[in-house]
Amino acid sequence: MILIGQYDSPFVRRVAVTLHLHGLPFEHRNWSVGRDFALIREFNPLGRVPTLVLASGEPLVDSAAILDHLDTVVGAERALWPASGLARREALQLIALATGAADKGVLQVYETAFRPEEKRHAPWVARCRLQMAAALQVLEQRAAARGDAWLAGDRLGQADVTVACVLGFLREALGVGRDAIDYPALARHAARCEALPAFRAVPAAFAAPSAGAGRA
Repeated sequence: MILIGQYDSPFVRRVAVTLHLHGLPFEHRNWSVGRDFALIREFNPLGRVPTLVLASGEPLVDSAAILDHLDTVVGAERALWPASGLARREALQLIALATGAADKGVLQVYETAFRPEEKRHAPWVARCRLQMAAALQVLEQRAAARGDAWLAGDRLGQADVTVACVLGFLREALGVGRDAIDYPALARHAARCEALPAFRAVPAAFAAPSAGAGRA
């Protein structure tokens, strides 16, 4: 399999971490949605990342669809998404909040990267920041309530992976949570995840975009 996209995207990184957790070998193509837009479009007409090219040559697009496929590959016993019931609903809700916060963070990055300072729309940026912070606050409450337990269910799951990847991205790209006092429970959760070999195998130093845009 071939994973296309840079690891500083939380959407690409959560796929890469999941591949490592599942022990599924893959080739990584560190392509930028700006610099390598034409190359990415050879596999994904949207020119977005992540894109996962299967051994058959079939490309999968959108990180949620990719993660769903990977769970079917490894089977229900090893799947990172809970199969049903309350745990699944909770995981889906937590992941939606985390990816929503990431989306709002990406919009803030793009506003800075692509729009001259005098043309930036301060109310829009403030709205994105408000939405991002509101989602993070709910996730903080959840992490605090769970204590030393994983966020959904009784073992590491996709909610844990996604939340940690998103917090890492927001910290590196926007400075969110660099002071652990802001989101202490989330910081502890992220540190626990980042210590795992699957996370350490996927470094995610942020590189500000220079052109183009793309995500899950």
